[in-house]
Amino acid sequence: MKHSPAPVGQAALRRANLSLVLRELRDHPSLSRAHIAEVTGLHRATVSNLMAELLERRLVREVGVEHVGAIGRPRRAVALYGEHVGALGMEINVDYIAVHGTDLSGRVLVERRVAYDAMGSGQDSAVRRLGLAAREAVEAMRRAGAVPAGIAVAVPGLVDVTRGTVTLAPNLYWHDVPLADQLSTMLGPLGAPVWVDNDANLSALAEYTSGVAAGTPYLVYLTGEVGVGGGIILGGELLRGADGYSGEVGHLQVDPNGDQCGCGRLGCWETKVGLAALVRAAMPEQAYGLPGMPVSDPDERVADIAKGLAAGDQRMARAVAQVGEWLGLGGSILANLFNPRVIVIGGYFASLAEWLLPHAQDQLRRLVVSAPIAQCRFVASTLGFGAASRGAANMVVNHIIDDPAMILDPPPGPALR
Repeated sequence: MKHSPAPVGQAALRRANLSLVLRELRDHPSLSRAHIAEVTGLHRATVSNLMAELLERRLVREVGVEHVGAIGRPRRAVALYGEHVGALGMEINVDYIAVHGTDLSGRVLVERRVAYDAMGSGQDSAVRRLGLAAREAVEAMRRAGAVPAGIAVAVPGLVDVTRGTVTLAPNLYWHDVPLADQLSTMLGPLGAPVWVDNDANLSALAEYTSGVAAGTPYLVYLTGEVGVGGGIILGGELLRGADGYSGEVGHLQVDPNGDQCGCGRLGCWETKVGLAALVRAAMPEQAYGLPGMPVSDPDERVADIAKGLAAGDQRMARAVAQVGEWLGLGGSILANLFNPRVIVIGGYFASLAEWLLPHAQDQLRRLVVSAPIAQCRFVASTLGFGAASRGAANMVVNHIIDDPAMILDPPPGPALR
């Protein structure tokens, strides 16, 4: 992703150069100092000085020798390291909380998802439960030898990223929640910055970085949850819009006479293709919101539907076919607007892709104006329901790489050579 230029000044210049080196190492398994100098345009002496600082901070390590051609001096290679520097990504959604904690090099330290009725628990209780999950994840990461340098939280709704405030999350019944400040207070002595962003945006970044369509500069990601959101990558950059609220594709009105949505409007796309809509049609006895119905992990509901489809359950087959057609209709609107190369479907959409996609792709071909010449297609994510928390952890890593000075002095110990 592209970055804005850093302010002028010696300290700012050094931070920018450190960041430049770290970005190259993030994108490659290992590189020599000479190669880094070549691709960044920095002087070799500058690269050597920067590398000495990064080694001292234990953010990189030397990993061997890089041989170039049959003659010439071997080059000593370095790789991104930072096993003591943690990045914690989290997601709170209608029926679960997920965490994904890594170190700077991407080693997974903690990953879990717990069923939780965030919709029915109320705003204050849900935020407290999220804070508890954050504390538990921080302790797990500390036991693995890493202290989180930052925490990012994915939320299904409109987010003021600058303030870390959830402006509106209709399916959680949240309005103007200063989530970053509240979590910072709950975590107290940790002192790590907290960021908040939309779940679909973070999922799209995860897909762009390491998903099934990684590196595709024009892609749309669709969350397959109770609510449906979209993350839009255009020209390799995340589209945020004038106020940062782009991607609320679940609230496209596709049926003016349809059911009421959690946002209060009628016939929104997510009332046709959200997980709650599918469960209500395929397994009405287990529909969301029924009195006494226990909250279960969304994977469990989806697994039940998949078993029914495999066994030839006709009611489930009709429900999935209908959702697939609506998925294709909404996807065609996005394809006509943004001309993406792929529409990546996540969450439950991906779990049921073999049944959904034939119907969705057929609608896409039929309704996209440029279909004869523009080959847009649906593809199923391989990141599952963990895409948003993974993207949140990536967001923290990107913040660290953008400003390595935010990392505290390393613990005592020799540089890793």
